[in-house]
Amino acid sequence: MTGIETRHVDPSNAEQARAWDGDEGAYWARQADLFEESTSRYDQRMLDAVRLTATSQVIDVGCGSGDTARAAAVAAPDGSVLGVDLSRELVDTARRRAERAGIGNARFEVGDAQVYPFEPGAADAVISKTGAMFFGDPVAAFGNLARALRAGGRLALLVWQAAAENEWFLEISTALAGGRDRPAPPPDAPGPFSLSDSDRARARLTAAGFQDVAFEGLREPMGFGPDVDAAYDFIVGLLGWMLDGLDDADRDDALGALRTTLAAHETDVGVMFGSAMWLVTAVRP
Repeated sequence: MTGIETRHVDPSNAEQARAWDGDEGAYWARQADLFEESTSRYDQRMLDAVRLTATSQVIDVGCGSGDTARAAAVAAPDGSVLGVDLSRELVDTARRRAERAGIGNARFEVGDAQVYPFEPGAADAVISKTGAMFFGDPVAAFGNLARALRAGGRLALLVWQAAAENEWFLEISTALAGGRDRPAPPPDAPGPFSLSDSDRARARLTAAGFQDVAFEGLREPMGFGPDVDAAYDFIVGLLGWMLDGLDDADRDDALGALRTTLAAHETDVGVMFGSAMWLVTAVRP
């Protein structure tokens, strides 16, 4: 494995580390502006849920290019934020963006939050936007985060609701499937919808030591680019693997269907789809 040393990654997360510290993470780093903007309408609700004060100590899990970590650092000017991500390129991007913004109380580290040696009981809050769904062993990961929190410390996660509730996923994946049926991933496998079942997610958090686990359904428009051409390039770069196995004619049909779908969602503020997340909150007793 290149990038993250294997001893710093739990074996159950090795595949995720190869993806995120490889081509996938590199793509997210190159497209950081669009990724940050696409889900930004959810950010403040997550930050409000952990009740930050000026001196809060915060951990941001799967911090990506650092948008929510920067926001938390601004909300806690006399505190600190530690952002952790599997992708070296995203962590480097997060560092540069924080420096450009003049934010000195946020630091970013490459690491697997499932086994990262957080200081026990030192954090007031743990946040994660679309990062917690990829743990190989969710109970172990949430247990590690619970130990990092002080008694009474708060956890807030933004995770996708079921695929059926997310217009962006349904319409884009249908277009790129080219008429094929794609089997759904196993519900316990790491992936975008692994925490979409609130009962399953609650059981995992409770087993990890959290209490007062609650779910609030949120819905916001999600942007994929300022116009159809930009959204098309962005999605093909992100999800082009879904075209694998199609012959040339079916591939052309699928790409045509994608462009038609995007055109149907073009607005005066960009290409927008409906999206749905859970705001998951919990407390370390």
